[in-house]
Amino acid sequence: MSELYRFPLKQCIGKPSVAVVKCGDSVKRGELIAAQPEDGLGANIFSSVSGKVESVNEEEIGILPDEKQSADFVKLKKRKPLELIKEAGLVGLGGAGFPTYAKFSKPFEKEGTVVINAAECEPILSHNIERIEKHPEQLLRGLEIAMEVSGAKDGVIAIKEYHTEAINALKKILGNYKNMRIVPLMDMYPMGEERAIIREVFGEVLPVTALPLEANAIVINAETACRIQEAIDLKKPLIDKDMTVGGKIKGNLQDKLIQIFMDVPLGTPVETMFERAGGVNPDCGELIMGGPFTGKRTTMQDVVVKTTGGLIAAECFPKGPEKIGLLVCACGANKERMQQLAESLGSKVVGVECCKQAKEVKGSLKCENPGRCPGQVQKVMALKKAGAQAVLIGNCTDCSNTVMSCAPKMGLPVYHCTDGALRAVNHKIVRAIKK
Repeated sequence: MSELYRFPLKQCIGKPSVAVVKCGDSVKRGELIAAQPEDGLGANIFSSVSGKVESVNEEEIGILPDEKQSADFVKLKKRKPLELIKEAGLVGLGGAGFPTYAKFSKPFEKEGTVVINAAECEPILSHNIERIEKHPEQLLRGLEIAMEVSGAKDGVIAIKEYHTEAINALKKILGNYKNMRIVPLMDMYPMGEERAIIREVFGEVLPVTALPLEANAIVINAETACRIQEAIDLKKPLIDKDMTVGGKIKGNLQDKLIQIFMDVPLGTPVETMFERAGGVNPDCGELIMGGPFTGKRTTMQDVVVKTTGGLIAAECFPKGPEKIGLLVCACGANKERMQQLAESLGSKVVGVECCKQAKEVKGSLKCENPGRCPGQVQKVMALKKAGAQAVLIGNCTDCSNTVMSCAPKMGLPVYHCTDGALRAVNHKIVRAIKK
């Protein structure tokens, strides 16, 4: 192992972590290298490899790994479950990375519910489901711990109904655990959004400013629950990450288009992961970290962090129209990402509209009722009036369907923010829903 492993000091919501090592230090796998700031929200960071600290600056820590690596790790020192969750540096592993200890810092005053988000919301990404299929007991044990820590009476696994193998694996052992049930979800995007899950589990649509706690619930990602199990039962810090790697892989063999990698050491270079998958075709359009809807453009020089769920080598960009309009959805790519995609299409943006249900909350958009679209005709007409020759959308499944019911009738071709990623793995692109 000769490549440098780099650990950004900001990998979650909150303040950057504070380095506790210096250049020249020798560190072991699982050793603390950056501590949660004392005066704010954040999370500890541990080295995922044994090696020598090569660099420390305000942005990151670089570690050159030893030639030989062991799966062993330095164990956590705390004893109580909540303390271990905090010490381990656990954050939400399926989204923005909210520190997990903060979600459990105040136990339920009344009977509450912990909900596991096992929706595997983004297309292509499939590592969460694979872990559930292979280790269902780890997920349920993680849920059991989460229920004990939060004082919850009930536990729910919310999972898309078509994941029958994972559901059956859970059902076989569900009777070994108390007060847990499975709630099947429709196969629509964004069924994994927190408020969409609350709606499907409890039949309650929360306001855009509300947290699941207002429904007397805590929602955590499936992998987060599994890593909770490791922190409590194995005293293991968060040093590894499951992920999906796919797209324009060399050889273009069907079995190489999407690959799952379990327990990838944090700090691993993006280039290393693509090489492990077979290497990227030189004609790919862009590299994406995350999923097709909400992922961001990345580079070979970037590294795997706590929130990395996927790496996708997308299809090359087609030639777009001269003028294009953007329809931004709270559930998909944001305005900046859409502008980036329009530029890659070679198109000038002549108008920007937001889905009528998208409301701004603390600088970002939130959908009033995720996945339930009231119609987009007015927005598409506004883009047509602005001079758009086509529309680029980032909408959910239902919104995309409504756009397709009107845009073509106005003579406007439709592009979607997920097109390049989905085409790269031969998935059906997001357009009209065929009944």
